[in-house]
Amino acid sequence: MTTRLDHVNVQTLRLDDSVAFYRDVIGLERRDPPGLDPKLVQWMHGADGHALIHISTVGSLLADGEGFQEGGKTGAVHHVALNCWGHDAMVATIEKHGLPYRLNHVTVIDLKQIFVEDPNGVLLELNYPAGQH
Repeated sequence: MTTRLDHVNVQTLRLDDSVAFYRDVIGLERRDPPGLDPKLVQWMHGADGHALIHISTVGSLLADGEGFQEGGKTGAVHHVALNCWGHDAMVATIEKHGLPYRLNHVTVIDLKQIFVEDPNGVLLELNYPAGQH
């Protein structure tokens, strides 16, 4: 039985830009992956220490490049949703970095959302449930 999403692997030609985005904008912690070349692959960890986003350069062991098109969208995957806290601080961070974004509020469940793209065109849905705004 599946209980939760483990991680998302993002293929890129822009490893440093991608790491900077997930570190400086999203607030994840960069750590070298176990057993993999950190010049080719980086893992971005959430506050609980879990590696949520794996960033892999095209041609590395984890990103064979099949179907990869720089600047292309994520195919059948529309977006990746992350549970977050600190909504207003995130909006300020995104604006500080000059990134386009869209806000949404699902009032029936008091869920605030921020939609923003990473440097590779991956759409992120940042969710802020009631009590975590």
